[in-house]
Amino acid sequence: MPRLQRKGFADPDEVRRVPNGVVEIVNLDEIAVSRFVFQPGWDWSKDVGPIAGTRSCQHRHVGYTVSGRLGVRMDDGTILSIGPGEAYEIPAGHVGWVEGDVPWESVEFTSGHAFAKSPEDLGERVLATILFSDICASTAVLARVGDTEWTRIVREHNERIRAVIDRFRGREIATSGDGFLALFDGAAKATMAAAAMDPAVAGLGIQVRTGIHTGEVAIVGGQARGVAVHAAARVAALAGPGDVVVSGTTHDLLDGSGLAFEFRGAHELKGLSGARPIFALVR
Repeated sequence: MPRLQRKGFADPDEVRRVPNGVVEIVNLDEIAVSRFVFQPGWDWSKDVGPIAGTRSCQHRHVGYTVSGRLGVRMDDGTILSIGPGEAYEIPAGHVGWVEGDVPWESVEFTSGHAFAKSPEDLGERVLATILFSDICASTAVLARVGDTEWTRIVREHNERIRAVIDRFRGREIATSGDGFLALFDGAAKATMAAAAMDPAVAGLGIQVRTGIHTGEVAIVGGQARGVAVHAAARVAALAGPGDVVVSGTTHDLLDGSGLAFEFRGAHELKGLSGARPIFALVR
């Protein structure tokens, strides 16, 4: 539950040092706020890339530049320079470097809990709650509103869903254009995030459905792999407009959470053996 609080970077909860830089993190319950200070000459490719073990940074960054300039190049070749006094969003799939001879200092609200951690630190295989979301009847909506309006709706949808994922400290892994795959470190966080997604986009004239499963996930090159990911996708396929559907595994982990569910039957999930119990959140 949100509460009145404050913390200062003079006494951070965690300090993570990288070549030519430092990341300081303060935790406000479910929100990790980070202060990045990268020295002139800092370059993601040589200073963080070897730690992350990926070709480019797979974290989404949202923050505010205090001083210095950061150059960013996306995987598709798009380049942007971010300077003092500017708020920014940098999607996953990029590299960055400090421009000029002034250290780059920024405050961020999304990636600090995982930035510059090795796969071993993050856990090459992690127990996670996996959430899939997508827009219901997207083709029909596109046909009704046309390309221009659909582009606007999807852009706004993405912003709102990302805000929900960030709020509950999820990690965005992938987006399919009208849907998301995110990982959470708790079943309750994932379920509450899922419950917040459909109301978040209600004003756009669309509905989203979400499916959740908990299991071991392998993080490979910033992407989630494994049977549990496929199971979560199959669970999501059983959801209807506005539904939050969870697997029996996740349902068991939510015992005592205060969340109420209704049994939706046992289902054979494609590619998986045996019928699996499925439950839907009662709002």
